Amino acid sequence: MKNSSCFNSSLLHPRYWFTWFGLGVLWLLVQLPYPVLIRLGAGAGRLSRHFLQRRERITRRNIELCFPGISDEEAEKMIAANFASLGMALAETGIAWFWSDRKVKKLFQVSGLHNLHSAQDQKRGVMVIGVHFMSLELGGRISGLCQPMMAMYRPHNNRAMEWAQTKGRMRSNKAMIDRRDLRGMVQALKQGESVWFAPDQDYGPKGSTFAPLFAVEKAATTNGTFVLSRLARPAMLTIVLIRNSAKDGYKLIIGPTLENYPHDDEAAAAAYMNKVIESEILRAPEQYLWLHRRFKTRPPGEASLYV
Repeated sequence: MKNSSCFNSSLLHPRYWFTWFGLGVLWLLVQLPYPVLIRLGAGAGRLSRHFLQRRERITRRNIELCFPGISDEEAEKMIAANFASLGMALAETGIAWFWSDRKVKKLFQVSGLHNLHSAQDQKRGVMVIGVHFMSLELGGRISGLCQPMMAMYRPHNNRAMEWAQTKGRMRSNKAMIDRRDLRGMVQALKQGESVWFAPDQDYGPKGSTFAPLFAVEKAATTNGTFVLSRLARPAMLTIVLIRNSAKDGYKLIIGPTLENYPHDDEAAAAAYMNKVIESEILRAPEQYLWLHRRFKTRPPGEASLYV
């Protein structure tokens, strides 16, 4: 568990100079006014599509798999919007890491904060279910401004970037927990903490159950929520940050406590959670992270869904 970001001189090694240069450019970029930042980000995202052709193929395939009835025109529109969203996400990461609380608070409205407070009043931990929208980094900063919490994460391989992302994420939150640290997460929940966890990615066959997700009948779904729910018995609710259609700010949406979660049936729990994830993605599907191979893990003997 990390609750601080300690800088040391080894991070000044030449191998990290390019990282520091990139972070410096990002810091300079986010000194621009928000409307300019978002327009620049959207433009950069649309341009990146020409250079990220593999990611475009993955995005297209994911959309085809999840929404088989979508027309070619609708799919193209969603893909274009998704890459624009990718560019905006870079600007939003800089905002999350470098802007002051005062400036960030001007960007969003919150709905359902009472749901989180009600869950915390039950004197047990709260598992905060998130999904990988493009605005995820800013969502963490904004969630912490409403209610500081802890979050599961994957440590960055680049030590300089790990320092920067931890420092940025800790501006409004309590601690970061390595996603492999099951004991640390259970302990935090049992102590009554609110802990953010995103179960919507394919983490491989180990620790996964195949369950339906949209039109894909067998999507590898992490058992993390099921295991944690049995060990810590937390309340569970969703939190997502949605970018306004007018691109003039955001809405943080905190759902009510999830009811009737099947604590004793692993397969039913995976299917239940995927239904929750579907509902959240459908709030703004063009803002979701379709660029990763969500369905890369297949049951034994089944061919890959990606060419």
